[in-house]
Amino acid sequence: MKNLFTAVITLLFVVPLCAQTTAPSSGGREKKATAIPPATTNSTLSTSQSEILEAIENRMIRVEGGEFTMGCPAETDSTCYYWEKPAHKVKLSTFYMAKYAVTQKEWQAIVGDKPWFSKDCAECPVENVSWYDAQIFISKLNQLTGKFYRLPTEAEWEYAARGGNKSKNYKFAGGNNLNLVGWYEGNSNKVSHPVGAKLPNELGLYDMSGNVWQWCSDWFDDKYYSTSPAENPQGPGRDSYRACRGGSWWSEEKDCRLSNRDRYPPDARDDDVGFRIAKD
Repeated sequence: MKNLFTAVITLLFVVPLCAQTTAPSSGGREKKATAIPPATTNSTLSTSQSEILEAIENRMIRVEGGEFTMGCPAETDSTCYYWEKPAHKVKLSTFYMAKYAVTQKEWQAIVGDKPWFSKDCAECPVENVSWYDAQIFISKLNQLTGKFYRLPTEAEWEYAARGGNKSKNYKFAGGNNLNLVGWYEGNSNKVSHPVGAKLPNELGLYDMSGNVWQWCSDWFDDKYYSTSPAENPQGPGRDSYRACRGGSWWSEEKDCRLSNRDRYPPDARDDDVGFRIAKD
């Protein structure tokens, strides 16, 4: 179990879907949207910041478009939650996905503060950042680079985690043995770990299963899969929660499966929630 402080923080915001087997509640306390302040332009980059920006771009991995089955096939997986169903065909255009989740070092170079609960660990994924916080990072990154980074959609995240058109249909990102490819409650010692320490998936992406949950761009709807478009789905209309994927150092093994989904209010922060970036 997390420490008392983390538990209190979690209760104040939301109990994640991954801890439930019943329908997520539509009630509860309303969360106020956090305004995203405009990013300031920095015309003079430090050497370290320039190196980090270059590394971010060099670590974007091309994910060739294609068609895949999104969601959990109940006939072959008895651990499916209902919000992973029905399994359905999705076709995606080509995009790019970051090799690693955004790290503490990258966050501090771009945003300048230290939001994480954990000890300083430059190569560990940044955590304790809300969906809105991720947008601030991305806005500043785009101003500094002149590019258009963004959060991946749920469909893009799952397709990339499955290995894209190189997929070998693993249960987790990179294999069927989670101990080899991800950090979860069974091997993490209840802390996050430096990115890239486990084996990558078929595309060379690391930590898509475990370490930290990763924000996606979509709003969350547990019944969305029944009406999702077949091509480049962007998620449902506005709701109370944003989607996140992948499981974390605190998750059970079954909750790190590639089809599993989670939700948080967009202004919620937790010590096992971070993000990775994508771009067209």
